[in-house]
Amino acid sequence: MFDIGDYVVFGTDGVCRVEDVGALDMEGVSKDKLYYTLAPHGKSGNNRIFAPVEGKRVVMRKVITPEEAQKLINDITDIGRLEIRDEKKREETYKHVLQGCDCREIVSLIKEIYFRRQERTAQGKKLPSVDERYFTMAENSLYGELCLPLNIDKEDVRDYICAVVGETQVGL
Repeated sequence: MFDIGDYVVFGTDGVCRVEDVGALDMEGVSKDKLYYTLAPHGKSGNNRIFAPVEGKRVVMRKVITPEEAQKLINDITDIGRLEIRDEKKREETYKHVLQGCDCREIVSLIKEIYFRRQERTAQGKKLPSVDERYFTMAENSLYGELCLPLNIDKEDVRDYICAVVGETQVGL
């Protein structure tokens, strides 16, 4: 169970801060069931997400530690491209990775799309819009999580990674 004040990754919604844990005072919602009240990190407004404490359908985990973040960045050059077994299921594979909320898999996804863009550009072709969309989503997910343990702005995460491992080695 997470505590009030914890930062968690909540599925494809990204990093959220746990604001409350308890029953919801809403019509049609059981008073016997506990919910997390989550505030999306880095987003203005009063948007809130209510997630059941016992929920299993959406991945919810603590944000990685500073040590885990640094290890991930140091390992980036060793992380391979995402394996696409069936081209017809490319988007489904991308979606599955993002829903899994695994930072190493998300790096793998970013690398796959980055190198796919390089290959298609060399052939005089554009990257399909689905790839562009998932590339942006994957970067937002990864950088949104890494900014907290690294204690830097989300917009500076890519530059930080490139400074640590070298831009040509990253594919990010």
